[in-house]
Amino acid sequence: MAEEFHEDHGHSVAGWTTVAFLLVAAVCVGIGVAWGLHPLYYTGGALAVVGVVVGKILGKMGFGNHNRPSAPPLTPEEQAKLDAQRAS
Repeated sequence: MAEEFHEDHGHSVAGWTTVAFLLVAAVCVGIGVAWGLHPLYYTGGALAVVGVVVGKILGKMGFGNHNRPSAPPLTPEEQAKLDAQRAS
């Protein structure tokens, strides 16, 4: 199967901030459920909602990938050269 190339796929301030919030939220919910700590469980749920909202806001402010210019499409000659380099 050919390896796909995604330049800068998912590397943005908005993306990493959202993931950080959601990871902390998942840990809080997991500990809250396992140990029966209801305040920690609800805190994790709130952090998940806040993380998604913060990620969307950062994306709208220009910190997401959608605002970056994309590379122009490769010509068939350039694509052939790139394929040859990857094969070697």
